[in-house]
Amino acid sequence: MIETAVLVIFPALMAYAAASDLLTMTIPNRVSIVLLAGFCVLALLGGLTWQSVLLHGAAGLSVLAVTFTMFAFGWIGGGDAKLAAAIALWLGFDILPDYFVLAALGGGVLTAAVLVLRRWPLPGFAKGWTWISRIHDRDSGVPYGIALAGAALAVYPDSQIWSAALAV
Repeated sequence: MIETAVLVIFPALMAYAAASDLLTMTIPNRVSIVLLAGFCVLALLGGLTWQSVLLHGAAGLSVLAVTFTMFAFGWIGGGDAKLAAAIALWLGFDILPDYFVLAALGGGVLTAAVLVLRRWPLPGFAKGWTWISRIHDRDSGVPYGIALAGAALAVYPDSQIWSAALAV
């Protein structure tokens, strides 16, 4: 049962966060809350040591401090800040550098694609689509949650919680 939860909860929440950010340009708070609660339950049932749980917590809090500062300066959205911190909680310090490199690369490609999209007029059939109109709007941001979630899914199999839960 723990194995199934580890294989389903995190990936499903990443897919939901990415889809939500794409379609609404928001990442609901409940995603970060469920990630926090899910980690706590699975870390304890999955066999992580207290030291590992505390280190994962420190990773999440460290990323929250940095991303909250970025949010305060208007560089990222609040949902992105909370999602990145919740992801860091699940990944821990060990693979956080890999995650950040992939998120930055994916975010760069995503941002470039959005900027190119915004240079062209929307085709007539797409003008009625609220989500694409929102992304096409030059005054709106970039749905960076897509890059955060994609990078998280790429490195998740290397995480300690994945290994601990599948070893039980």
